[in-house]
Amino acid sequence: MLEQLRVWAHELGFSQIGVSEAILHGAEAGLQAWLSAGYHGDMRYMARHGLKRARPAELVPGTLRVISARMDYLPRDAADDWIAREARRTLASDEAVVSIYARGRDYHRVLRQRLQRLADRLVEAIGPFGYRVFTDSAPLLEVEIAARSGTGWRGKHTLALSREGGSMFFLGEICVDLPLPLTPPADAHCGSCQACIEVCPTQAIVAPYRLDARRCISYLTIEHDGSIPLALRPLIGNRIFGCDDCQLVCPWNKYAQRTALPDFDAREALTGRRLLELWRWSEAEFLRHTEGSAIRRIGWPRWRRNLAVACGNALRLKSDPDLEQGLRDALPACDALVAEHVAWALAQAV
Repeated sequence: MLEQLRVWAHELGFSQIGVSEAILHGAEAGLQAWLSAGYHGDMRYMARHGLKRARPAELVPGTLRVISARMDYLPRDAADDWIAREARRTLASDEAVVSIYARGRDYHRVLRQRLQRLADRLVEAIGPFGYRVFTDSAPLLEVEIAARSGTGWRGKHTLALSREGGSMFFLGEICVDLPLPLTPPADAHCGSCQACIEVCPTQAIVAPYRLDARRCISYLTIEHDGSIPLALRPLIGNRIFGCDDCQLVCPWNKYAQRTALPDFDAREALTGRRLLELWRWSEAEFLRHTEGSAIRRIGWPRWRRNLAVACGNALRLKSDPDLEQGLRDALPACDALVAEHVAWALAQAV
């Protein structure tokens, strides 16, 4: 049955599946230490769920196994030198940089639908059974499950890594009450490499395998809903949604696989655009360009907040009267959160 699952998964666009037990007790101590240190920041749901994240059988009673599925998201048309090209984006101070994973369709929708279809095929083959599908949508230790199922090991940046696919992939899970055969766990292959730790602009990777989300640019531009700390604003550069730095420097991403799905093709409106162009969007334009995108969930105010920070960083490096005037013109209509960041941005102008 496992081999048949692999065939179905591949037909649905997944690159790999593995099966782990529903017991992750060995991960509880590390999770508790991370929460106790406050590294989860404003993500209160993580503390609220607590150790349930390491106990799939408590989340879905009756769970015996967890199917872990990997889906690559590097766009189909990514150039052979995509890593170098992406690294150059962060050096172009007037370009707005969106994390690669968010330039296409919202992965939550794509994976959830395809995981459901995979489960449906299994039901058709063996009859009804208990299951639930998840895509970053429940308190599950996804990377831990991936490591135990052989889908990937936890890198020092805390993301899952695969020898065949680097880290440019999404994870999804199906909790099942079937005694499926287990797949061998993944061995770690980071060795003595410290590249991801050294490259992080905000030094958010405080130790190997330990991330302080409160300093992470992805957290600050996506999860955090308040004012971005003053000390961290200059370090964000031109990144307006997420950050790929720790992935771009990882040696394993030379093996990153291009997706087979058009869903993750980069949208023109979100790739290679200038800060001023995006700053001039109306709220209606923002909603239109981000329809079906993971970006939509941060909302208009946080989008403008992020852009204001990036604009300030651009103005500090190079004079741009048009960008400066665009910020001034918008300031009277901004809410308090955005206005604070716009004022900061204007104060950075050389």
